[in-house]
Amino acid sequence: MAVGVKDVAAAAGVSVGTVSNVLNRPDLVSAGTVERVQDAIQALGFVRNDAARQLRAGRSRSIGLVVPDIGNPFFADVVRGAEDRAADAGMTVLLGNSDESDGRQSAHLELFQEQRVNGILLTPASDDLASIRRFAEGGVPVVLVDREVEEEAFPSVSVDDVEGGRLAASHLLDVGRRRLAFVGGPGSIHQVADRLRGAQAAVAAVAGATLEVIERPSLTVLQGRAAGEALVARDADSRPDAVFAANDLLAVGLLQAFSFGSGIRVPGDIAMVGYDDIDFAAATIVSLSSVRQPARELGWTGVDLLLKELEGGDHDRRVRFQPELVVRDSSGG
Repeated sequence: MAVGVKDVAAAAGVSVGTVSNVLNRPDLVSAGTVERVQDAIQALGFVRNDAARQLRAGRSRSIGLVVPDIGNPFFADVVRGAEDRAADAGMTVLLGNSDESDGRQSAHLELFQEQRVNGILLTPASDDLASIRRFAEGGVPVVLVDREVEEEAFPSVSVDDVEGGRLAASHLLDVGRRRLAFVGGPGSIHQVADRLRGAQAAVAAVAGATLEVIERPSLTVLQGRAAGEALVARDADSRPDAVFAANDLLAVGLLQAFSFGSGIRVPGDIAMVGYDDIDFAAATIVSLSSVRQPARELGWTGVDLLLKELEGGDHDRRVRFQPELVVRDSSGG
């Protein structure tokens, strides 16, 4: 049976109110009494129920965070940045993984509401923002991470993915490639659609250049490998001479398919650029050129923006980072 405040009070020979003062306002209690209560706490192994105390007060020291895929190193870094900033503010992060599902996202949001979180950071699973809007209208601040929408109700921290797509495709065009392919998807993912849009704009500006779109159902290594194997099976004349992958996990899968006995040389036959610049992009079979997103800064800034929302007052409610092209061996640049 769990040890309660009454047990501590009995062991120390004081009232329950005195134990509460020792825990919350020790300056009101004599040094000798504080020592007696602390000795009882240690002897009994008492652990204060902070969650219950915070719920009674109608608040908590926690922030809810929902990401699409914690298995993606990019989002793992976003979480790390959010946790670092939250820790600085004396708060903790409750994490949920939506798997790009509105249903799972809503379940996490309802749980966070039950936990009385101070606010929510969220990378939306889709363009349907109805359930998220309900929280914002109910007084729970919501900050969008890695996503920007037109609605003023939602402060956001994001990256210019259209510019990122343009950087990737322009680089491949600059190194002399003309038959480009974009591997990504599904198109319902807003960031993927923006990266494609940027790539299309870059290709449209170069005479004779083409862009083939190869849509995959998810942004994983296995889906990248499947796309790569399909390209390997084509005649050499029908293959692209460059591939822009919508994220680095897809790019890793593509590299695996090209490198294991296919006879396709990277970058000789197919130049490649990924997206995110995750930590092991530089350590792949052929070091991967990639468009870098400031993942940890996104998480850190998201929490910082949420804290400013809680404080009130004037502040920038939208923060947008610019991506950066990191050139390595895979693009031959």
